[in-house]
This record gives sequence, C-alpha cells and structure tokens, in this order.
Amino acid sequence: MAGLAASQFGLYTHAVVRAIPKSLCAHALRTDTEKSVEFARSVQQHEQYITALRHTLGLNVVELPADEDLPDSPFVEDTAVVCGGTALVTRTGAPSRRREVEAVKKALQDLRLNVVEMTDESATLDGGDVLFTGREFFVGLSKRTNQRGAEILADAFKDYAVSTVPVYDNLHLKSFCSMAAPNLIVIGSSEGAQKALKTMQQMSDHRYDKLTVPDDAAANCVYLNVPGKGHVLLHRAPEEFPESVKVFEKLKDHMLIPVANSELAKVDGCLTCCSLLINKKNDP
Repeated sequence: MAGLAASQFGLYTHAVVRAIPKSLCAHALRTDTEKSVEFARSVQQHEQYITALRHTLGLNVVELPADEDLPDSPFVEDTAVVCGGTALVTRTGAPSRRREVEAVKKALQDLRLNVVEMTDESATLDGGDVLFTGREFFVGLSKRTNQRGAEILADAFKDYAVSTVPVYDNLHLKSFCSMAAPNLIVIGSSEGAQKALKTMQQMSDHRYDKLTVPDDAAANCVYLNVPGKGHVLLHRAPEEFPESVKVFEKLKDHMLIPVANSELAKVDGCLTCCSLLINKKNDP
C-alpha cells in the first residue's frame, strides 16, 4: 500500500475547532488533579492557535460553540478520524465524552464528507490514539482505545495498513509522538515513547526518519503542508519546552510556529487535540 504521495501529505483546507467552556477548568478529565486551569489564559492560548490556522496558514476554520455540559469538548480530535473524503466518528473511551460527537458529526456532514459512525458498543476509539503517517495508520491501544476500535478504523480506511501499538504510561499514543513531515516522526525521549517507536518500526514495511525531543509533551506537534509556505510545524512554545524547541529549530526547511498550550495541558490537552484537519476537494 503506497499511501499518499509525499506532496499530498499535510495538505489541508479546513479545520474544525471548538470553543472552551468555563466548565473545562473544574470538570474536564485529567490525570493530574493538582494544577488549576486559568480560564482566561486558556481561551487566549486557544485563540492564538486558531489564529495561526486561520490567518497565518489560511485554513477555513469551522468554530463550534462552547458547551458547558461538555467540559472536554474543545478536544475535537478525539471525536473523529478524517482521511481523504471519509470521516469516522468515534466512540470515545470516556463515556462522559460521547455526546461531544453530535456537533462534530453535523459539522463534518455540512462539509459533505462521507461520515461513518462507530456503532459497535464494544468498541472504543479516541482520535488522540491515531497516528496517520500518509502511508499507514498506527493506533495506540490505551485506556481510551481498544482492539475493536482499531478494527473498525481499519474497515473504514481500507486503502491503508493499520497497526496497533500498546500505550502504557500516557493517555494517548499522540501524547508523545506526531508527524513533522511526510517521512518524519517526532518522538519523546521517555522509555514508554521509545518503546512505542520501536513497535511502530517493527510493524511497518517503511523506514521512517525520527526526530527525538527531550520532552514527551513537546513531541505532539501539528504538521501542515501549505501551498506557498511549504512545511509548517506548530509546536509548543519555547517558554514551555526550551530544550525541545532547540531540536525543532534544526528543521531548516520548516516554517516554525510556536504555540503556548500550558493551560489545556493541565487537562491532558495537546496541540493536535484542538483541531480536526480536513483536506476538502472542491465539490463538482
């Protein structure tokens, strides 16, 4: 399976995002309950992220309204996996989050994507566990995603190989890795991250380049291929992860956009969590 041509990987026209409800501060799911989220600052950081997508990179941004009944809803990545013209609406691993898919599903239908729903009640899948490389999918088996969820993803995207990767010490697979170019995986330095990378290398017929950063959380970046700008990487800000940013600065072919994410990180939010990126072909 050849996958996308390198020139096509990272090409996006639209992004779906969702505004932050005040309820996120007190009620969003989190692994660390000690740190309090500053609401105004979280909104400011989120708006900078959206501004980068909309104004700096020229995407059509579909912004869904905040829902106070859904404190985790800004993390739209978990609610769907979009590849080509197909969107698989997921069944999130946390039952409290399952109503989040309703507004996202409507937005995807409004964009005229082929929307596939995950109806099997034994399946769970969070988009944060899905790494698409342009050639294949790696799906993290975590507290939020199970084998049945991975099987349904494989059925929805039959053109691509799907391999599963055990995730032990993190919430999601993409808590410690992401793509930084068509052939380049960014990976954190922790033992768990390196173990997962080794599994991915063993499962794949393809040899990927790797970019290792000191901080697992900094390894979650947003890669785009933007006409007129080329390779673009949204990464965590220097004040948050200075040593990891030094590694990104070695990517001389990339336009680097630092984005602060300190507040949403307190409730396990990464950069990729906050958008669903879509490459929408023009309707005939």
